[in-house]
Amino acid sequence: MTRSVWIKADDDVGDWDDRRARITAALEAGADWVLVDERDVERVRELGDINVAAFRTDGDLTLVDDAEDESETEDAGSHADADPDAVVVGKDGEGDATIDLPEDFSGSADLSTLRRDGDQERGAYVRILGKEYERFAETAADEADHTIVVGEDWTIIPLENLIARIGEETDLVAGVTSAEEAKTAFETLEIGADSVLLDSDDPDEIRRTVEVRDEAERETLELEYAEVLDVERVGSADRVCVDTGNLLEHDEGMLVGSMARGLVFVHAETADSPYVASRPFRVNAGAVHAYVRTPDGGTKYLSELQSGDEVQVVDTDGHTREAIVGRVKIEQRPMFRIALETGDGDRVETLLQNAETIKVPTREGRTAVTDLEAGDELLLYYEDTARHFGEAVEESIIEK
Repeated sequence: MTRSVWIKADDDVGDWDDRRARITAALEAGADWVLVDERDVERVRELGDINVAAFRTDGDLTLVDDAEDESETEDAGSHADADPDAVVVGKDGEGDATIDLPEDFSGSADLSTLRRDGDQERGAYVRILGKEYERFAETAADEADHTIVVGEDWTIIPLENLIARIGEETDLVAGVTSAEEAKTAFETLEIGADSVLLDSDDPDEIRRTVEVRDEAERETLELEYAEVLDVERVGSADRVCVDTGNLLEHDEGMLVGSMARGLVFVHAETADSPYVASRPFRVNAGAVHAYVRTPDGGTKYLSELQSGDEVQVVDTDGHTREAIVGRVKIEQRPMFRIALETGDGDRVETLLQNAETIKVPTREGRTAVTDLEAGDELLLYYEDTARHFGEAVEESIIEK
């Protein structure tokens, strides 16, 4: 499931300066959506690239808030024709209880608006004020691409009911006020909401909520040790250094290997040596033919990587995250062939450069490949599956 973070930035949160601060924080943190009023759509576009959802308003789109001055009113009016990526109904309507809910939902003005044809995605905004609003959200979900539910008291939001009853036809967005509430929303019923709508002015809270989103999407891998059978000098090959746009921690690296079913953990160059300074953005990953694991659980050949691609970074406990490739360096270097035997007797191999700066995790700790010997135990990720164009497939493939 792909999670997303929405940031609430409509006129309920304050004047344009307040709204702009939230939008800027959302852009800097890497949020997915901002939810604004229609008049602010173009101004958001000018601030940066982010998905924009806008509350639908009928009639005059100019400001009526006495707290904002006349010059801003004129400026907002000049931006009123911009198109959002999604139109959201429910504000100043039935969804937020400005208008009473009809006993028969077939007479709902909000639902009628949702059913109108249009090129944009459609969203429903519902404050959960009781069971009838819970039922209204469920009905709206049949029409809406995004169903935003906001509770007045987080502890009583009927999120479990909505998760259980609303299917995959809509993106369920839970209103939250903190990263901690976002984490709970993503974990409810072990399925969680698809997205969260954060209502907070705190840039740190916005950043932490985006981090919660990223953590919710990441997998944790079960790594295991395999015994080193042989370390053999095999001459020179085209070696790939993967330089990322991210700084890697001391216990992090990438999973690479000659055989997709057994990927060896290779540390990032975070340690200083007598020969070179540390390069904590780099993994000296192996030869061009080798696989490297990607954040979607697939693999790519090292030779395919290019600037802008994403690769999976893993730590020695199996926690993963993604990193952006900034540069790939391919040079001819002397290599080792490292042969390993897994716990169930399978044999896997990889090629790594013959250099003291390339480190791998063994049971004895971080070890240079130049110090590896038969009998050492090396950390790897083993997955008994074949790969076709990087995707796991159910077929027999022999790698040797």
